[in-house]
Parts: sequence; C-alpha cells; structure tokens
Amino acid sequence: MNEPPSRDPLHGVTLEKLLTELVEHYGWTELGQRIDIRCFNFDPSISSSLKFLRKTPWARAKVEQLYVSLKQV
Repeated sequence: MNEPPSRDPLHGVTLEKLLTELVEHYGWTELGQRIDIRCFNFDPSISSSLKFLRKTPWARAKVEQLYVSLKQV
C-alpha cells in the first residue's frame, strides 16, 4: 500500500542540503547574526559547520527551525 506523504518539512532533507540552502539564501554574515555560533561567524565553511551541528543538538535545532521557517514563506 502507498504511505501518505510525510508532513515533516525536514523529511528527506540532509543536514548538508539544509545548511547549503540557508547559506545560499542568507549568506554567512546574516546566518551568523540570526544564529550566533562561532562556526558561522569566524572562518565559516560547510564542513566545519556540519561537524559542529552534528555534535551540538541545540545548535542543530536552531538551524533546522530557521530552515523550516524559510520554507514556509
């Protein structure tokens, strides 16, 4: 049987894709202002940010929340 589509806006979205879309939309400077974490404000890169976000649940939750709010607009 077919399953109903997921209502979770993060379903099927990798952390890397999510972060890449946020950087493309906001840029590192604005992203660092919206979520004040060091990996966004000092020598930012996707790889360093992914490492930090995978180890830090509170920061990942903030990034995911920003992504969901961006997609709902």
